[in-house]
Amino acid sequence: MVGDGMFFLKNKKRNKENRAFFLFLAPSLLGVVIFVVLPFLDVFKRSFTTAVTGQFRGIENYKIIFTNQAFHLAVKNTLYFTAVCIPLLVITGFLIALPLSRLKSAGTIKSLYLFPLAMPVATIVMVWKMLFYKQGIFNLALTSLGEWTGLWGEIHTDYLGTGAAFWVLVCSYIWKNTGYTIVLWLAGILGIPTEILDAARVDGAGNFQRVWYVVLPNLKGSLYTIVILSFLNSFKIYREAYLVAGSYPHQSIYLLQHLFNNWFVNLEFDKMAAAAICTGGFLFVVIILLQRVWDKNEV
Repeated sequence: MVGDGMFFLKNKKRNKENRAFFLFLAPSLLGVVIFVVLPFLDVFKRSFTTAVTGQFRGIENYKIIFTNQAFHLAVKNTLYFTAVCIPLLVITGFLIALPLSRLKSAGTIKSLYLFPLAMPVATIVMVWKMLFYKQGIFNLALTSLGEWTGLWGEIHTDYLGTGAAFWVLVCSYIWKNTGYTIVLWLAGILGIPTEILDAARVDGAGNFQRVWYVVLPNLKGSLYTIVILSFLNSFKIYREAYLVAGSYPHQSIYLLQHLFNNWFVNLEFDKMAAAAICTGGFLFVVIILLQRVWDKNEV
């Protein structure tokens, strides 16, 4: 009887703990269900129906987007932009963070390289317009240099209306996102025990050898986090591209988000839903593959 009573009391206590756990978890779960799960299910349903009548049409929407030339261009540009930006961002952040890690005041100057993140997108776009428009600072500087040397005359190139717009957008992305990359690299570098670096120095390892054989192998966690965040952020560059060049920019910076916006304006929600499902599925698969690669390296 005593044993049964103790068992009953333990179960009662465990039930109270479980109830408290679910009560604390409920608001977050409810928010995820309302703002993530239900909208996703609604978009998934719309990808198989017509935009106006809601009539089921199977995979017709998917056939339409996969044969759409604008969709092909947007996918190609978005993937190319991501493939160019992520390595540049990772390397740039590391090359800045490495010397900063040796400074005692590295923590006090974080506000300097995090400043671009705090700037409104409209302000950033205005800066790029002032630099690269026909009457922008860059053209004025080149014109002044040409007149001074006598090698060329006035220059009025609209860089945002040519293929150079792609690299302007790349520079904008790198400039804006380098700050958090530096912070993550710094956190990883400063977390490496100094004993390991001192031991490598005693063994005769030079600066490059210490970085290559000691520092980098201990930064796999930071690298994984940076790559994932950079990958996701590369799909959020639309605001800059849209404010710089509008709904129909130069084809080199016509991204998926431009296509989504144009479909939204034209009330083509069926196409937009199908493309959104494909994009979300692609992002999910890439992140899962990166996670598997990370797990294998950890083993």
